Amino acid sequence: MLLTVDLERLDVRSGDRVLDAGAGEGRHCFGALARGAKVFGVDLDRNALKHDLPRLRRSAREQGSIGEMIHGNTFHLPFADGTFDRVICSEVMEHVHDYRAAARELARVTRPGGTLAVTIPTLTSEHLYLRVGDDYFESPGGHIRIFHPRDLAQGLAAAGLATVGVGFAHALHTPYWVLRSLAGLPRADSSHLVKAYHHFLIQATGSKLLTAVERVLNFFCPKSLILYAEKRAPSSA
Repeated sequence: MLLTVDLERLDVRSGDRVLDAGAGEGRHCFGALARGAKVFGVDLDRNALKHDLPRLRRSAREQGSIGEMIHGNTFHLPFADGTFDRVICSEVMEHVHDYRAAARELARVTRPGGTLAVTIPTLTSEHLYLRVGDDYFESPGGHIRIFHPRDLAQGLAAAGLATVGVGFAHALHTPYWVLRSLAGLPRADSSHLVKAYHHFLIQATGSKLLTAVERVLNFFCPKSLILYAEKRAPSSA
């Protein structure tokens, strides 16, 4: 399973309550569920929820756990304060105007001592995509900012979340999005080159050798950066 967040590093354990804010197709939901967690996903895309919620619920029933996906957004999460042990927000902050408000809402639903993982595209990859074509930033629902990691860390800190680690992921996806940008995002899915590279990525997911190669490449050309953070108790914040 292709995950951006290292669930081991996030310390997802059996019985943990895990939120995936901006769950998309639910990759991290399924990953956390496989570790015995009780998972809840939130996303604006109703179609994704209709497609993936039945599978998530079925998997949860088979494991005697909980798996739900809810329509909603990161600014108004339908959960009480301190509900979750672990929170994931992957590739969302670059799409929202007020990422500091989103960080405050993520912090609100995290229990004191809980951990979070927030991922964004790297500076290098974003500037590369912008140089080969602006569709990446001009398409509806696209990215509205190029993040500097320091800005995200400061936004998390202002919300009471202390960054405790950094990770990188998806180096093999960087060329894929370059190809999509060159082809033009509205037309990229019809490109034979894009299709061929996408097929390669699928094969790479199941290859131990290519997975090891990507771990090395993540030090040089990662697509995603992950900040791991902790919600400190008020006395130690």
